[in-house]
Formats: sequence, C-alpha cells, structure tokens
Amino acid sequence: MISLSRTNSNNPDFRNFVMLLDEILSESDGQDHPFFAQYNKLDSIKNVVIAYSENIPAGCGAIKEYSKNIAEIKRMFVIPEFRRQGIAKIILNELELWADELNYSQCILETGRKLSKAVNLYKSCGYEVIPSYGQYIGQELSICMKKRISSK
Repeated sequence: MISLSRTNSNNPDFRNFVMLLDEILSESDGQDHPFFAQYNKLDSIKNVVIAYSENIPAGCGAIKEYSKNIAEIKRMFVIPEFRRQGIAKIILNELELWADELNYSQCILETGRKLSKAVNLYKSCGYEVIPSYGQYIGQELSICMKKRISSK
C-alpha cells in the first residue's frame, strides 16, 4: 500500500533520494551536470511529497514557485525496486493537487531528453512539450513541459 507525506526539503528521506537522483543525473547529463545541478538547490524547495510503500521510502517529488500562477515540478524520483508500480504518477498527482491548493493554475517542468521514461510519464499525465523556459533556453539536453491544473 502506498502512503504519501507532504513535507519540506529538510526531510531526511527526501535528502537521501536527492543524493541518489543526483548520482543518476550526473551519469546521464555527463559534462553538463554542473549546469543543471546549480538549479536544483534544496533551499528554494518548500513543498515535497514522499511516497512510502509499507512505510519504506519509495519515491519523491517537489514543487517550487516559478511565478505567481505557475509551480515547477522538481526532483521527481522513484527508487528502482519500486518502479513500474504507478508510484511516480501518484506522486505527480499529489504535487498537482497541492499546487492547485496553493492557487497555481499550471505546472511546468524540465527533464532530460535522454530520459525517455520520464518524458513518457509526463505525457501520459497530460503534460505537453513547450519551448524551453528560463535557464533551459538553448539547452539541447532539456525538454520542457507544462500542464494546466486548474481553471483559476
């Protein structure tokens, strides 16, 4: 059974997931990893969701404000032994609900073009590819997406 916890970036389970995620992204990003890592600092992340499978930390995700009406999905990760069980969709849905509660009308995100499973997950959840935004403009390794989560 999957349970969810809303927390913040000081949560030790979240911090452990971030270390694992950064190791994986370091490999996929290669020499470009330092560029992307600078935009994933935890001090600007206040809203974190942790998924637990029978009290075992299984995955995480976060949102942070991008603009008044837009939340950015950050730090999505499910550990390998819990993948292919729908946990990422559960986390993403909870993040969208939380963003709506916080009065955001859209969610945006950036992921790596090489991360085809992540791209497919987001597309299956209703995200559409958009032009690169902010620091990702001109980054060939990035793919940016958005989804309207509210009619506000």
